[in-house]
Amino acid sequence: MEQKIMTCLMFSGQAEEAIRLYMSVFSPAEIEQIVHQENGMVLHATFLLKGQRLMAIDNHVEHHEFTPAMSLCVTCDTEEEIDCAFEQLSQSGKVLMPLGAYPFCKKFAWVEDRYGVSWQLSLGN
Repeated sequence: MEQKIMTCLMFSGQAEEAIRLYMSVFSPAEIEQIVHQENGMVLHATFLLKGQRLMAIDNHVEHHEFTPAMSLCVTCDTEEEIDCAFEQLSQSGKVLMPLGAYPFCKKFAWVEDRYGVSWQLSLGN
C-alpha cells in the first residue's frame, strides 16, 4: 500500500548530512532520491528508515528549529539496535529521557539529535 502521509524534515543546509547519519543508524535504510539545488543544498529528498518513507529539504530562509513537540518514534527490534541508535543519535545532541526501563516500556529513550530532530526509541516486545 502506498504511503499517503509523509513526514517532511526541513533543515538549514544539513539535510543530506542528516539523512546519511540516519542511514547509518537504522536498518533497513535506503535513499530513494536526492535532488540538489545549484548551490548544493537539498531541494528534495526521499528516504526509507525501517520501511517508513520520509522527505527532507534544505531551506536557506531562517526558520524555527525542530522541537520535541513532534518526534519520530522508532520501535527497535533488539537491545543492540536501541543501544546503537541511542549512542549515535545522542552524540552532539541532547538526551531528553535517558535510556532505561520505564513503566510504559522495558527499554526506552528520547533524544534530540545534533540537527534538532527528536527521536523516541523503544525496544519492541
